[in-house]
Amino acid sequence: MKKTIMGSVAALALAAPAFAADEVTLQLKWVTQAQFAGYYVALDQGFYAEEDLDVTIKPGGPDIAPPQVVAGGGADVLVEWMPAALAAREKGLPLVNIAQPFKSSGLMLTCWKDTGIAAPEDLANRTLGVWFFGNEFPFMSWMSQLGISTDGKGEMGVDVLKQGFNVDPLLQRQADCISTMTYNEYWQVIDAGVSADDLVTFKYEDQGVATLEDGLYVLEDRLDEPGFSDKMERFVRASMKGWKWAEANPEDAAMIVLDFDETGAQTETHQIRMMGEIAKLTAGSNGSLDTADYERTVATLLAGGSDPVITAQPEGAWTSAITDAALK
Repeated sequence: MKKTIMGSVAALALAAPAFAADEVTLQLKWVTQAQFAGYYVALDQGFYAEEDLDVTIKPGGPDIAPPQVVAGGGADVLVEWMPAALAAREKGLPLVNIAQPFKSSGLMLTCWKDTGIAAPEDLANRTLGVWFFGNEFPFMSWMSQLGISTDGKGEMGVDVLKQGFNVDPLLQRQADCISTMTYNEYWQVIDAGVSADDLVTFKYEDQGVATLEDGLYVLEDRLDEPGFSDKMERFVRASMKGWKWAEANPEDAAMIVLDFDETGAQTETHQIRMMGEIAKLTAGSNGSLDTADYERTVATLLAGGSDPVITAQPEGAWTSAITDAALK
């Protein structure tokens, strides 16, 4: 029996390729949805396999802190918003942006029109729903630039409602405005029977306080590991191929995402619509970080009054080395 087993092992060894594919684990910022379509497309269409990569995609969720997953060795690379990444870096977690698939921000504040809110100045003395866990940083910077305190209602102050990842505070009139994404929660409000004519929206892009979202980050010291940068170059190249395929084939990309949704929570209608909106945010990016976008993000975060998101100009927070090599 032992001889038979050893013979089988030897046969398998002869049949196996000389080198196994390099393993990469990607930690998403949120659950499986079209927000991350490019990665699922790259996996489904074999773009990672073409780069000799064996990629595992780990969904996020309300109880998952992606930076901590990477810090603990549970993933090689993560999808994160730059405000959270820079804040984490300043606190000692050396995250580095290696690629930026998203060119534009999808973050906005969605308000009831009948509250009389028509301009940002009208937000004072209101209750505003805000996501936390790192997502609050762009909002806090915006309020600071408007001269609006977040310590409570008043002539130049607001109550900040710690918003869950749903739109109930708006629908139930617990808040005058809530945080939404152009590709997700806004449409949840519409799907709940609210007319767009009953709403007022403030896109962070339009307010000049947009910060970079959904970049790819790794731990700085890992870039010094033998072979790691090469692996990331191949990962970024395949991922961007996936993103451009998704932009060109939004409905097919949405269906691929649905195939990977193990929860069954997503719907075809919602994912197709989401992919259409996501394509607007990735359009114009080849994966390289635009230094002007980076500098705008940093300036927005530093302009936080007495409580800025970051307190000093970041050093070494991004590198073009990976995209320079991947996209040449």
